[in-house]
Amino acid sequence: MILYSNAGKGFHMKKYAILLLIWAFLFTGCQAGENQNSSVSETSSLIHSADTPEKTELHSADIFAMDTYMNLKVWSSDNGECIKQASERIQELENLFSVTNPESDISRVNSSNGMPVSVSDDTVTVLQKAFQIGNDSKGALDISIYPVLRAWGFTTDSMQVPDNNTLTQLLENVDYSRIQLDGNQVTLPENMMIDLGALAKGYTSNEVIRIFRESGATSAIISLGGNVQALGRKQDGSFWKVGVVNPFSPAENMCVLEIENKAVITSGNYERYFTDDKGNMYWHIIDKYDGYPADNGLVSVTIIGEDGLHCDALSTALFVEGTENAVAHWRQSNDFEMILVTDDNRIIISDGIQDSFTNQSTMPVEVVTHE
Repeated sequence: MILYSNAGKGFHMKKYAILLLIWAFLFTGCQAGENQNSSVSETSSLIHSADTPEKTELHSADIFAMDTYMNLKVWSSDNGECIKQASERIQELENLFSVTNPESDISRVNSSNGMPVSVSDDTVTVLQKAFQIGNDSKGALDISIYPVLRAWGFTTDSMQVPDNNTLTQLLENVDYSRIQLDGNQVTLPENMMIDLGALAKGYTSNEVIRIFRESGATSAIISLGGNVQALGRKQDGSFWKVGVVNPFSPAENMCVLEIENKAVITSGNYERYFTDDKGNMYWHIIDKYDGYPADNGLVSVTIIGEDGLHCDALSTALFVEGTENAVAHWRQSNDFEMILVTDDNRIIISDGIQDSFTNQSTMPVEVVTHE
């Protein structure tokens, strides 16, 4: 259910560790409230612009969708119509990509028993990106890892360490390259299941920004569970300032980035994890080569680029690839920048963001360049 109101309340994020701490840098004087339901609350305020004859208003919506809290802010002259369209689009995409909705594209594919299933253009686009990044990362991103993730309990919050026999059996069916995509027809091998969780919010943020841009808006900022994407600059012409969480102290920012027309998307081991009775930590980003949480030298990966879908997929892929391979991946590309945080407390950034990056931590920063 979607509810609109003028209550003007924000939201309190219970799982703060999955958020980029952006809003403190963007707006001051905002009072955090509690929003328990799956809902959208909208606010607006009038802004006069000497360059624009039309009235420009700030419209803000708080949403719970895709199992996370979202916030949309856009300056527009359409009386908030674009933010309502964006909210409806988010719900539409959730209904397509959900693994728990039996009518979704993904659920129908997962229960197809090896038969072809017709899916939407949206699902095709996300699948194509999953295959591209899977290929580029040599399989580090694999959307067929879902049954292994479920065995760990990360999809249900009943978290546990699976036994090795279970993992061995499940890993036999993990191989995205066996998925067939013919037009809008998807065919999975029997006993394979997929999940688009590593890409869905990135595609959704692209769609929200597209709707805002097509409405004539030139300034917007959105956070979809910590996936941040900006349209243009702030109304005063300054850059958006985005805080990136310190993975060793998730209540604090590690750094601040200045951006315009960019997405900033992070994957980290602090986002969803549990510890066993011996104090061992297990997180939700799984390496398909052994079925255990990816432990290849990185604790956090932030990707910066113009395409939210691309950035979302890459943040997971580079995390699994590990430090050296992630740097090599970046050096072979020209369509994203990155911030890596290693398990020995180092920050590695690509040189393209050097001038827009401010370190707020005590960790040393290394800058990598294209060789």
